[in-house]
Amino acid sequence: MRRFSWFNATALTAGFAFLYIPMIILVIYSFNESRLVTVWAGFSTHWYGELFRDQAFLDAAWVTLRVAFVSSTIATILGTMAAYVLVRGGKFMGRTLFSGMIYAPLVMPEVITGLSLLLLFISIGLDRGIFTIILAHTTFSMCYVSVVVSSRLVSFDRSVEEAALDLGCTPFDAFKSVTLPLIAPAVIAGWLLAFTLSLDDLVIASFTAGPSATTLPIKIFSSVRLGVSPEINALSTILILIVTIGVISASLVSKRRIVQQQRDEQMAEQAQQ
Repeated sequence: MRRFSWFNATALTAGFAFLYIPMIILVIYSFNESRLVTVWAGFSTHWYGELFRDQAFLDAAWVTLRVAFVSSTIATILGTMAAYVLVRGGKFMGRTLFSGMIYAPLVMPEVITGLSLLLLFISIGLDRGIFTIILAHTTFSMCYVSVVVSSRLVSFDRSVEEAALDLGCTPFDAFKSVTLPLIAPAVIAGWLLAFTLSLDDLVIASFTAGPSATTLPIKIFSSVRLGVSPEINALSTILILIVTIGVISASLVSKRRIVQQQRDEQMAEQAQQ
């Protein structure tokens, strides 16, 4: 067995320090009383109160959440349908073109995607706003959902689905009652990935957003260009806290599920003995 050397430990420590020390400093200075983010003037939660009283940030956060929820839901539906066609559709005319159009946003630069969507919206006379951001986010996040769901469908045991068809289910009923519940973890993972990508997007949203719709990344970027405000530190700390709680909760649920599965297997073995 290969031992964990001092070199590996040093490299791992340096890597984690490079990633997380800036976040720790940001969290610490979010409680700074001074308006100057680099000058410590004492502990205070003043800027958290200022953040929650800043209506511009609150409106941007609400727009971001609405766009992320709607676009990820639509992208999950379309991406699941596209994955099902690619895996189960066999060979059909235009399959190569169809798969290429599905996976193109994976390798397409965001600037090109945002600019092409902007020109499209201008050419058809569609005013930019929340609706155009939803369309743009659905376009580029659908391919990620398709990749995740496709990987699950490839390894899916079709004998279970065929058994449902033999028992009298229609193809739609078999998909709804058998296939969809079994691929549900992949569908949920695709939705979460699309939701995260929508929350994080800046480039495409900056092309497709209008004056009436400003997402949180756009608001943060425009504020940072004028100088880093302590409110930005407070907002970043809240986002880090939300992500940390989500990761810990997911880890606990996964660990509990594994433990329960091991107990069920042990009970099954004892029952057989």
